[in-house]
Amino acid sequence: MVKVWQVVIVGCHPTSMLGTKLILEEGGELKVLGMYSSWVEGAAIVREKEPDLVLVDYYMPGRELEPALSDLKQSSPASHVVVMTEEDGRDLLQPLIERGASGILSKGASPGQLLQLIQGLKEGFLSVPLEWIRKGFLPMPSSKELGGMLQLTQTETFIMERIVQGITYDKIALEIEVSRRSIDNYLRKIYVKLEVSTRAQAIEKFALFSRQNKQIYA
Repeated sequence: MVKVWQVVIVGCHPTSMLGTKLILEEGGELKVLGMYSSWVEGAAIVREKEPDLVLVDYYMPGRELEPALSDLKQSSPASHVVVMTEEDGRDLLQPLIERGASGILSKGASPGQLLQLIQGLKEGFLSVPLEWIRKGFLPMPSSKELGGMLQLTQTETFIMERIVQGITYDKIALEIEVSRRSIDNYLRKIYVKLEVSTRAQAIEKFALFSRQNKQIYA
């Protein structure tokens, strides 16, 4: 027997919420417990009922979504929260995921895209628009993962850039006018900051960060 997911909708526009409710309940696998135009009311019912899914507008009057989202997940950890936005959403995805969201979807998405996203969550997958991938989108590392990267000094960053390029340790030592042994000392510090134990792991982590950083600031 297929489990019927319970859903709470929190939004600014009653007509839009009603349309979403009709879409969700058409197949019989989703049941909307309630629709709320107030974040306070919506959060209260989520705490009480602990639904499987919460659909919430990114722009809700009275409170910023990010801190409110963290509070919501603390009160109902098992609930999937999908944020509906008027915008493209690519820049919002990572911060919202770190706050506990399970996905983001444009309000302009089709009913099929909404249902596809929910079906993916049921199977433990996150769906993102193919257009994002075509535009070069890749999920960023979490803030925790970035922390080590941001701790690298200018010299340590230069060393990693040259290593990724395939430059030998001896040549790097000549370039920055230090001894070969000093390069080893730098590397030990770099490994600690990046929380890795091998050269290959350091290269992989640094290279991934470099690619994504260029995409953001290009």
